[in-house]
Amino acid sequence: MENIAWMAWTLPTAIFFVLLAATLAVMTWLAVAYPEAERVGILRIPTTRGDRLFVSLITAAVIHLAWIGFFGTDTIATLPLGGGIELSSLWLATVISVVSAVAIFRTV
Repeated sequence: MENIAWMAWTLPTAIFFVLLAATLAVMTWLAVAYPEAERVGILRIPTTRGDRLFVSLITAAVIHLAWIGFFGTDTIATLPLGGGIELSSLWLATVISVVSAVAIFRTV
């Protein structure tokens, strides 16, 4: 069991899955309320909301894996809440991923 200890349920993991579920719920509502036509962006191929979500999730995974490979997950700050909440450098990768997702949804 020690080999999978790194897979622990943490606050960032919980936030990721809550946001993923919220994204899927909003996109389902959008698909019902506002049916869409395919859109052609900078890639010059027709894409839908689902296509752009898939591309943005794959991009986020690649960004996080590359971040871990190059920079690691060291603590960059400690918030003075409760006993002190440590912020991992992965939060910076998350911010980059969100910015890239917005760019993908706007341009692809």
